[in-house]
Amino acid sequence: MSVARKALEMTQAATEAIVKRAEARYDTHRQEIFRTTDRTFAGLMIGQWLFAILVAMTYSPYGWQGKVKTVHMHVWVALILGAAITSLPVGLAWLRPGEPLTRHVIAAAQMLWSALLIHLTGGRIETHFHVFGSLAFLAFYRDWPVLITGTLVVAIDHLLRGILWPESVYGIPNPEWWRTLEHASWVIFCVSFLVLSCRRSQRDMQFMAEKGAELEALSENQWRNSSAVERAANDEHER
Repeated sequence: MSVARKALEMTQAATEAIVKRAEARYDTHRQEIFRTTDRTFAGLMIGQWLFAILVAMTYSPYGWQGKVKTVHMHVWVALILGAAITSLPVGLAWLRPGEPLTRHVIAAAQMLWSALLIHLTGGRIETHFHVFGSLAFLAFYRDWPVLITGTLVVAIDHLLRGILWPESVYGIPNPEWWRTLEHASWVIFCVSFLVLSCRRSQRDMQFMAEKGAELEALSENQWRNSSAVERAANDEHER
């Protein structure tokens, strides 16, 4: 085997080792982000549940029944339906953190929380901003398919409730037919930028992983070379 061919094979082996190390660093970093974000959303879900109960007890009776404050069925909706929405994502976040199923379930549940809060406030336009805030929080995953899941859930919710019970989502019994399209277009507008941000974050993470792997490989080579020089010097000294 020629010296040039041997050098080429050594270079290829070193390159493959750096690539594998970069992939491992990238995967480790992503998994850490997934697990941390899963558990952050678990706490957020519980907080939203408590907040929904408070809204149902204080605001919903006025928002849905005018000036007469009574214990409305929305208290039970917030308590029971809120628990149903919260239980599965919280359980997955603690039992199976970092897995794709967990973050997609969390994405769907978070958008359902937006729907429930919109309902509890009688379709107030201000509460619709919870949708955009939820999408921004989901972007913390840096995994753009999660945003698609959230978008589909909120679009289906607005479409179905806009047909079956428009007052619970728009605050009026007979909204214009294009109201759902208007809301969906703003969600898509927001998500398009968040998807671009996630993809850019992924590229930055890959770049940092590659640079880190290269630095590790360089440090190891320097250590091996220095060790070899020290061993040669020791052997010469012993002679």
